[in-house]
Amino acid sequence: HPPVTGPVTGRCRRRLGPRSGVHVEVFAANRVVIVAPGIGIRRPWRLSAGRISSAGCYGDLVTLEPTGLVLVRAGVRPTLSELFLAWGQALSPRRLAAFAAPAGTRVAVFVDGRRWHRPPASVPLAVHSEIVLEVGPYVPPQPSYTFPPGT
Repeated sequence: HPPVTGPVTGRCRRRLGPRSGVHVEVFAANRVVIVAPGIGIRRPWRLSAGRISSAGCYGDLVTLEPTGLVLVRAGVRPTLSELFLAWGQALSPRRLAAFAAPAGTRVAVFVDGRRWHRPPASVPLAVHSEIVLEVGPYVPPQPSYTFPPGT
């Protein structure tokens, strides 16, 4: 459960506004790594049923719940680099949050079930993408995600 320690990216606005969804899953050392709620959000915030229902302000990309659903402001084209910066976690070809890739391997990235062969940080957070990052044993990536209505 890596905590949120990074800055809010983009302009922090009082309203969440129109957003598109991207789903991000992280697996490391035989563990599911929870993408924390509260990325891209300033306190104070209010929780309702384990989900952030209101906050002081919202940046360009935010997480409201611990499901991996990232909400991206309309008109913004961020990458995984910006998500991990806002989360406050490491992302490089050999590092994924607190986990280093085993010797001789790299962070594996899959977008919509297909292997991404460029640096992990360069993956665009495109509308309705399913992004899976892994270090350690291979976990077959999901090719899609069922997004909630309105995302």
